[in-house]
Amino acid sequence: MPARNRIDTASRVIRASPGAIYHAFVDAASLARWLAPQGMQARVERFEPVVGGSYRIVLTYDDPVGAPGKATADSDVVEGRFVALGPGERIVWEVGFVSDDPAFAGTMTMSWRLKEVRDGTEVTILCENVPAGIRKEDHDVGLRSTLENLARFIETA
Repeated sequence: MPARNRIDTASRVIRASPGAIYHAFVDAASLARWLAPQGMQARVERFEPVVGGSYRIVLTYDDPVGAPGKATADSDVVEGRFVALGPGERIVWEVGFVSDDPAFAGTMTMSWRLKEVRDGTEVTILCENVPAGIRKEDHDVGLRSTLENLARFIETA
C-alpha cells in the first residue's frame, strides 16, 4: 500500500471572484450542493466555519454497487475541524474519515487555495496524509469532479 504521507492535488480556474468562492465553502447549504463528487450526495449534519470549529458531512452513493461506503453500506462519513480560514484566500480542514478499516480511517489535511487570476480564481486543492485505502486514481477523479461541481455551482448562480 502507498505510504501514509501521500499528497494529492488538483487545480482549476473558476470564473468567479475569490470572495464568491470562499462564501460557497463557509455556507453549509451551498457546500452541500456542490461538494460531493459525481455519483454521490452530501448531507451536512454539523458545520461551524470558524477556526477550531467542527463539521460532520455524510456522503451517500447514488448507487453503492461496486463502490461501497466505508462508514455504512452506502455512505462515507467525514468529521473534522477548520484549521485555518483566510477569507477570499484559503480554507484548511482536517478531514477525519470514519471507518472500521484502518486503510480508510485517519485524518487528512485538505487545503484549498484561492488565487485571483485574469479569468477568475484559480482554486487549488492540496490533500496531505491521504489514507492508503483511497486509490490515487479514484481520489484524482473525485477531486476533479468536486472542482467541476464548484465551477458549475458558482458560474451558474
